[in-house]
Amino acid sequence: MSQDRSETAVTPFWRAVPFIIVCGSVVAMASFGPRSSMGLFLAPMTETRGWSRETFALAIAIQNLLWGLGQPIAGGFADRYGTTRVLIAGALLTGAALILMPLSTSPFMFHLSAGVLFGLGLSACSFSIVLAAFGRIVSPARRSIAFGIGTAAGSFGQFLFAPLGQALIDTQGWQNALQTLGFLTFGLIFLFSLALKGKPWPQPLQGSERDQTIMEALSEALRHPSYLLLVAGFFVCGFHLAFVTVHLPAYLIDRGLDPVWGGWSIACIGLFNIIGALAAGQLGQRHPKQIMLVWIYLARAALIVFFVLTPISPVTVLIFSAALGLLWLATVPPTSGLVAVMFGPRYMAMLFGVVFLSHQIGSFIGVWLGGRLYDTTGSYDVVWWISVALGLFAAAVHWPIKEQEIDRPIIAAAP
Repeated sequence: MSQDRSETAVTPFWRAVPFIIVCGSVVAMASFGPRSSMGLFLAPMTETRGWSRETFALAIAIQNLLWGLGQPIAGGFADRYGTTRVLIAGALLTGAALILMPLSTSPFMFHLSAGVLFGLGLSACSFSIVLAAFGRIVSPARRSIAFGIGTAAGSFGQFLFAPLGQALIDTQGWQNALQTLGFLTFGLIFLFSLALKGKPWPQPLQGSERDQTIMEALSEALRHPSYLLLVAGFFVCGFHLAFVTVHLPAYLIDRGLDPVWGGWSIACIGLFNIIGALAAGQLGQRHPKQIMLVWIYLARAALIVFFVLTPISPVTVLIFSAALGLLWLATVPPTSGLVAVMFGPRYMAMLFGVVFLSHQIGSFIGVWLGGRLYDTTGSYDVVWWISVALGLFAAAVHWPIKEQEIDRPIIAAAP
């Protein structure tokens, strides 16, 4: 219903679907980019403050956990009150977090800024909120492609902000670099979120049906086996992404490479993920989404084995980063697409938010465990092999998922 209104009505260009997708993509880029460059600040910040890597990792782990915990709540607000208000609130929190991070002189203050504020800010302005807005304005036939575009935009943010962050560190120092990123993030999200104004229309009703409440939609989803499997599998994606994003730059330094390769490795992942996300969006229109996810996680596991067993060099780092980039957020279009297929777009922001909470619990464990095991063993090797095992687990749980609309009984209208 909502997509029919948006596509057939005569509207000014700033309410046209292509313009809204462009603006939403900029928001996804601006929110995901600075967050993905946090690993560049691990070494200089811990050396300056005299902190352990676990101290830094715990802050990012808290960030990921609160991002996930806040996502269903932010999604529920976006579903009920509109997208723009939620995005602007997220921009305020995220920008404030980045500006306050260099002013944090104790672990507690750092965990509050980089962890709590940043995490809550991301829950309100990340690509999950943007993709849900896309799901409401784009027809089902083109929805997977739109999800791929929004996800690719987040990847472009990673490609853009990783070398930008490293350049800012080199020219301004890490403190000024963080504050510059804070002002830039707030400005971009605030400006471009204005185009995403609006909220979803209720689902079309038949006979004595009435529109679902948020709690009814959530209860329905949590009883659906395929949805629960999707929740379990997305945990692994979060574990992989958070561990690599935060710890790969430091891992490369430990292996004797110049710090610049950390920035380029993250940027390379982001660049090739643009291709991977767009390809996943296209393929999701023609192939079973759950089978795509099986192959993505199997490929990740095989790639990590290659990286761990191959002698490290700039060439192997770039090969690993490029290949991982193709698989990086390629999970998002089919995962969000499955949520939309199962339950429709009405409460998609909230329901995908629950799936994303699982992703962020995985992120919490991946980034914290990386720091913890490094401090206790002096190596990241154990976490790499855990990542391989989790990739195999994710492939197994996605296999039985069914890509079909839920069999929803009629909800009797209130007398």
